[in-house]
Order: sequence, then C-alpha cells, then structure tokens
Amino acid sequence: MKLLLDIKDSKAQNLIGLLKDLSYVKTKTLSPVKARFLEELKEAVEELNLVKAGKKKARNAEDLLNEL
Repeated sequence: MKLLLDIKDSKAQNLIGLLKDLSYVKTKTLSPVKARFLEELKEAVEELNLVKAGKKKARNAEDLLNEL
C-alpha cells in the first residue's frame, strides 16, 4: 500500500525518523515540484470524475484553445 502524507515541516523530520526505523516501511521524500504536480493531478482526476458523474459540465476543447 502506498500513502501520500501532508505533514507540517516542523513535524516531518520526527515522523520520517520513526518511519525509517520500521523495517517494513520505505520512505521517499518528494520535491516541492513533484508534490505540487501530484496535487494538481489529483484535482484533475477528481474534476474528471465529477464530469463523468454529470455533476460538472465539461468544456469544449476548441473553446479552450480559442481562449488562449
């Protein structure tokens, strides 16, 4: 199982130390750029799911390109 945690910087080092002491847990610190990308990707997937469920209206790609 993989988990993505959002931890205050002041508390992160303590938790990382605890996790590294557990032989069955692997840790990997994400760069701020990768963390932001993952958050934006998660939001995009959530928005797509809302469109598929009919709770949000999708935009036409041609209209989007015309705005640019």
